[in-house]
Amino acid sequence: MKLFIIHFMLLNVCMLCSVQLIYAQQTGVNDTVKTQAIIYEGDTLEMKTLEFAFAYAKLTAAQVKANAKYNRLRNAVYVTYPYARRAGTVMNDINEKMVNVKSKEERKNYIKSREKELKKEFTDPLTNLSVYQGKVLMKLINRETGNNCYEIIKEYKGGITARVYQTVAFFFDSNLKQSYDADTDDATIEHIVKEVQRMYGYSNPPHSKIM
Repeated sequence: MKLFIIHFMLLNVCMLCSVQLIYAQQTGVNDTVKTQAIIYEGDTLEMKTLEFAFAYAKLTAAQVKANAKYNRLRNAVYVTYPYARRAGTVMNDINEKMVNVKSKEERKNYIKSREKELKKEFTDPLTNLSVYQGKVLMKLINRETGNNCYEIIKEYKGGITARVYQTVAFFFDSNLKQSYDADTDDATIEHIVKEVQRMYGYSNPPHSKIM
């Protein structure tokens, strides 16, 4: 920034007189000080950067509760997103392979050939999750595949099994038909997912509806 040579002036009369006397006594090459300045509404003013000022306040009960709720959700997303990511990769690959397979027998045989892989990526991790984390996982699987878990189980295991799983989920206060809406209801989850992706270098996968 351009440097201006300005004279310091104080509004206090007594101080002004003192400054003027000192100025008069020190007339010479060192009687001014170089400093950064800014022109504001025609006036040339000294410009300074003030030190940071920090303000602290005790959180209200509502804020403490909201903070705890957010941290619980954030932790659940961090725990379950890698599971959803891996399971989604397998499911999307299966769906892509089955696009042109119309025979129920062929579809059944192909899914059976991938069953162990699905069990490893999708079923086993569920036993290590809490009910709350399981709900978040179901939403994230929907995000990764474009399908809710009821649709996935119905395709891979049949409608009767899907209804059994749905009944069990009901007793655990959950729902296999969990939807995912990144713009409204699940905007907070989406924000946390983006945070996880930036941290670990994930990219958004293409959604693949069950065919």
